[in-house]
Amino acid sequence: MNLSMKDRVAVVTGGSKGIRVAVARRFAESGAKVAILARGAADPKTARDALAKDGLAVSDYVCDVSEAADITRTYESIAADFGKIDVLVNNAGTARTMAFENITDEAWQEDLDLKLFAAIRFSRLVWAGMKQRKWGRIINVLNTFAKARAGNSAPTSVSRAAGMALTKVTASEGGEHNILVNACSSA
Repeated sequence: MNLSMKDRVAVVTGGSKGIRVAVARRFAESGAKVAILARGAADPKTARDALAKDGLAVSDYVCDVSEAADITRTYESIAADFGKIDVLVNNAGTARTMAFENITDEAWQEDLDLKLFAAIRFSRLVWAGMKQRKWGRIINVLNTFAKARAGNSAPTSVSRAAGMALTKVTASEGGEHNILVNACSSA
């Protein structure tokens, strides 16, 4: 199957390691212009250089997606560089699990800011352009805790379950505008 992404712009948050680089690679191989985001300045550059060795061009941006101002600044930079964002992969975050009674307010807030609010904020920024162009794709990368929670799995299980709810709400609202919103759940 030929899935050409020619003339499309894809953004991958948390795009500097592992599956995130593989996602960026696949979009680039399909012809998309790709922007990868990560917190540390060296991380996205390392991923960009690794992909460049294979002849794939991606752009890198430093962005702490847990910070609203950083998301806005980075969105504006990408929009200025490429003119639009067609695909958003909300993929920032790590699995943080512990006993409920040991989770501080700060730990709850950090997890929600990194996983849930980052997806909310970035999706909201790209939404109007996708709606106007009648084409957009948002992929929220979650994990199995989004559906099958267990003891000692918070705060990740809670933030990922909220991410699943966000996916369902935005999928319902986006469909009529050809904005497809899906979740990809990993183990």
